[in-house]
Amino acid sequence: MLIKLYADNPSERELAKVVAALEHDEIIIYPTDSVYAFGCSIRSPRSIERLRRIKGKGETTCAVVLHDLSQAAEYCRVDNAAFRVLKRNLPGPFTFILPASTRMPDKALERRKTIGIRIPDNAIPRAIVEALGCPLLTTSVRDDGEEEYTTDPELIEERYGAEVALVIDGGVGQTVPTTVVDLTQGEPEVVRDGLGELN
Repeated sequence: MLIKLYADNPSERELAKVVAALEHDEIIIYPTDSVYAFGCSIRSPRSIERLRRIKGKGETTCAVVLHDLSQAAEYCRVDNAAFRVLKRNLPGPFTFILPASTRMPDKALERRKTIGIRIPDNAIPRAIVEALGCPLLTTSVRDDGEEEYTTDPELIEERYGAEVALVIDGGVGQTVPTTVVDLTQGEPEVVRDGLGELN
């Protein structure tokens, strides 16, 4: 099902539908400040497993979408230097890799000790996470060489509608993914160049 949400003022009624789906172990597709992404609640082991199956990778690297920096301190170990980097660059089109805290469910980590975090510069995912009360486990819809299928919400719904509960139409998405930055070694290290310019 395709539902419309506006980044400048997400409808509470539509948000409630999204949250209800996530609380019932469903997967959604939603817009970010970069590419469209799959998302599910980190509290739902069943939907985490399904999400990995949909992506077709046994151990696909997933990130979590957070509402704000206070959630980052809850689910990750953030020292002062890392916090300063996060504060300068978020919300924005970045995925920052940090050591996970014990609050991060094992199922979300899949035997890893680190997790990528996102606070997108788009109010829709942040509003979803705030209403849900926990982070979303997320991975991009992007397939190499098939840009229109990953930027147009109607085409995304056509392709993945049978596998997910909802596709959120937040307008045309980007084709460039986030910049990935590793903050686990002290100095920030850019692992993948993407949309974000690190400050």
